Amino acid sequence: MTVREISSKTEWEDFLIQTEPHSFLPSWNWGDLQERLGTTVLRVGVYDGSVLLAVTLILHIKARRGAFLFVPHGPILKLAVEPSSVLPTLLEFLKEHGKKRGVAFIRLSPLLEKTEKYRFLFRRLGFRDAPVHLMHPELAWLLDIRKDEEVLIKEMRKTTRYLIRKAEKEGVVIREGDSEDDLAAFLKVYRTTVDRQSFRPFKDDFFKNELEVFKNDRQIKIFLAEHEGNVIGAAMIVVYGQSAFYHHGASDQTYSHIPGSYLLQWRVIQAARARGLTLYNFWGIVRPDGKKHPWAGLSLFKTGFGGFEEEYLHAQDFSLSFRYWLVYFVEKFRRIRRGL
Repeated sequence: MTVREISSKTEWEDFLIQTEPHSFLPSWNWGDLQERLGTTVLRVGVYDGSVLLAVTLILHIKARRGAFLFVPHGPILKLAVEPSSVLPTLLEFLKEHGKKRGVAFIRLSPLLEKTEKYRFLFRRLGFRDAPVHLMHPELAWLLDIRKDEEVLIKEMRKTTRYLIRKAEKEGVVIREGDSEDDLAAFLKVYRTTVDRQSFRPFKDDFFKNELEVFKNDRQIKIFLAEHEGNVIGAAMIVVYGQSAFYHHGASDQTYSHIPGSYLLQWRVIQAARARGLTLYNFWGIVRPDGKKHPWAGLSLFKTGFGGFEEEYLHAQDFSLSFRYWLVYFVEKFRRIRRGL
């Protein structure tokens, strides 16, 4: 097997379309977004002769805690190809590339089912569990939207159905778009959410570039919930393959008595069905036993729409330098301090 750079967007995307990953992070456009934001990006494929077996998006992250190579939700394998047949070759390439770049470690966030089989495979190759928690979703909540609308409504939590109807009676209107004005409206609500929840926000430039990059391929929309002319909730939805992804959301607590976010999600699901998509991916959640987790309330909101969970293997680290251990303990301390 050999590892070679892929410079053709068509070859890359044709491969991913066949595998239908439940993530947009391995997409060509996600790599373009990272490049716009100043990250060095490398796209490679693992080949058996001329047959492409796997694709891997590699990001060179230059963090203050230490530079590293990061593979978001990858590698993505051809259907029926076992990870054990590809990972050793890929790891050798990553090690060589990482040493040339002078990074401290390699981090993979694999889109593989969380099983002892895969955990053992990574242990055998020299990986260890990363100290960070949910760098990218490792427990995702998905909804099969091929069902009739009546069935989808019936399978919602009773409270969710009630709040959707209440928002409709209150006169909440949902509109979608991808203009600069739509982005400005989203950002205004997003900033109120940041101020309320005190989390580390994405910069405006991130959203601007994400919208521009994915908009070119009709892979993104902004949904706004309005009440009496005021935007009270917003969501940025990425479309990739046969899935729609709830990537960013925000709400204005000034209007917390009006459940606009519930109606907004239902309208997004309806729009995804009308587009012929098959899955709605609510992105990351935590389980009900994580009541103290910052995502607990949001997770309860998402799961109220019905659906099922997918749990992926925890992010895996491969050390290339003693500097990795400084990163390890810093990240572990931060995770404990944040109650994650």
